[in-house]
Amino acid sequence: MKAVTMNRMMTRVPQLMMQTRKCSNLVNTHLENNGQIAVITLNNPSKLNALTEPMGDALISKVEEVKKMEDVRAAIVTGAGKAFSAGGDLDWLLARHRDTPESNIRIMQEFYQKFLVLRSLPMPVIAAINGPAVGAGLCLAMGGADIRVASKTARMGVTFTKLGLHPGMAATHFLPSIVGPQIAADLLLTGRLVKAEEALSLGLVARLGDCAVTVAMDLAKDICLSGPVSVRTLVQTLRDKQNVGLQEAYRVEATAQSICYPTKDLAEGVKALQEKRSPVFENK
Repeated sequence: MKAVTMNRMMTRVPQLMMQTRKCSNLVNTHLENNGQIAVITLNNPSKLNALTEPMGDALISKVEEVKKMEDVRAAIVTGAGKAFSAGGDLDWLLARHRDTPESNIRIMQEFYQKFLVLRSLPMPVIAAINGPAVGAGLCLAMGGADIRVASKTARMGVTFTKLGLHPGMAATHFLPSIVGPQIAADLLLTGRLVKAEEALSLGLVARLGDCAVTVAMDLAKDICLSGPVSVRTLVQTLRDKQNVGLQEAYRVEATAQSICYPTKDLAEGVKALQEKRSPVFENK
C-alpha cells in the first residue's frame, strides 16, 4: 500500500510542478534603466490576458519579488500581445452564476485584492495600456496603478452592465475620483467603450503615444530622477487618501455582484459575448 501511495505521489509531483510553472508564467517581470524600473507583464495573450485566479496568484508572487528589489524606483504594468486585459474570464463568471451568494461575496473580495496587490508596491506604478482594457482589466489599471498611459489605438471601458453584472474590483470607488462623479456614472451605467483620445480628454489616462510601454518608460525614467525617499513617501500619502472607504467598496460591490450572478440576465450577457451578439435582457 505504501509503495502504491508513493508511486501516486511521484506521478503527481511532475504534474504539480508543471502547473506551478504554468501559473508563474502568467505574469512576467524584467528590469530596465539599470535596474531602476520593473516591468510587470500580464502574460496570457491567447486569452487577451483575461484575469483569472491563477494569474492573480502569480501577480502576488511577482509583486513580492519586486518589493525586495531595493534599487527599483518605479514599476510598469502592461499586457503581452495586443491587449492590456479583456477583463474577467467568462467561464469563471459562469461558475459564479452557479455558486451561492455567500460564496460569491467571499470569492469576489479575494479576487479583487489579488490584482490590486499592486497597491502594496512601495514605488509608483504606471499602467501602460497597450490595447483593450475592459471590465476588470480597466479596474486593474485604475486601482492598481498610480498613473495610466495608453497607446493611441487602445480602447477602454467598465463594461460590467453590458454583461448584466454590477461593477466590481473597486470600479465605483476609483473611477469617480479619477474622472469625476458624473463622467463615472456615464461610463459605469452605459458600459460603453471609449477610444484613447476620449480617455485622455476625460482624464482616465494621463498620456498617449504610439507605444504605451515607451510612454510609460519615459515617464518612469523621469520619476527616477526625483528623490527616492520623497517619491516613496508621496506615493504612500496619495494611496492613503484613496484607501479611505476602499475595504467597504470591496464589500458593497461583492454583495451587489452576488445579487446579479444568479440571474438569467447574467447568463445571457456572458453567452451573448461568447457568441459575439447583443444581449437580450429580460430583467430576470
